[in-house]
Amino acid sequence: MARTGSISEARTKRLNFVASNRQNDLTIVIENIHDPHNVSAILRSCDAVGVKTISLIYNIEKFPKLGGKSSASASKWIDVKKYKTVDECFSDLRGAGFVIAASSLNENSRSLYEPDLTQKTAFVIGNEHRGVSEEAIEKADFSYYIPMKGMIQSLNASVAAAVSLYEAFRQKYNAGHYDSPRLPQDEFDELIGRWKKK
Repeated sequence: MARTGSISEARTKRLNFVASNRQNDLTIVIENIHDPHNVSAILRSCDAVGVKTISLIYNIEKFPKLGGKSSASASKWIDVKKYKTVDECFSDLRGAGFVIAASSLNENSRSLYEPDLTQKTAFVIGNEHRGVSEEAIEKADFSYYIPMKGMIQSLNASVAAAVSLYEAFRQKYNAGHYDSPRLPQDEFDELIGRWKKK
């Protein structure tokens, strides 16, 4: 098999394929999720739909350790930003042009299937028991719920993240966002360079 330096041709093709599908206009904010397995599962969903960067807000729980046995395959390929305050995280997201959507079932929430998720969207997923903080809900652009028809009106945090991401994926896919690379060339090249070292 032909090789490029120490990287096989097949691996180089795979890295280029994945990087060309990375979306710099879709992200997740994980707020104080306690169980590292839930964080790992969210990372895998992010990787699957092409999320390039996620944000962690941890001001109650401890920051989760990433890169363990269960999360190594996903955490290597997702850039992670860490924050201790909602304001700092949301300020950075808004500065980058993101609309912030908090996952929360309340009187002002709209269905996940209503908003245009082809725009720059940041989903906020909260703690397994407390949910998204009141501060994050108040400071988000809107809150949303995932329609359910059963007796229990909640999903596991990682499942809620996956459902949210895949609705965004569906809209973006149908809009042609995966038809050509979304990253600027310099950002694409930098990403490939880092990945080849992993």
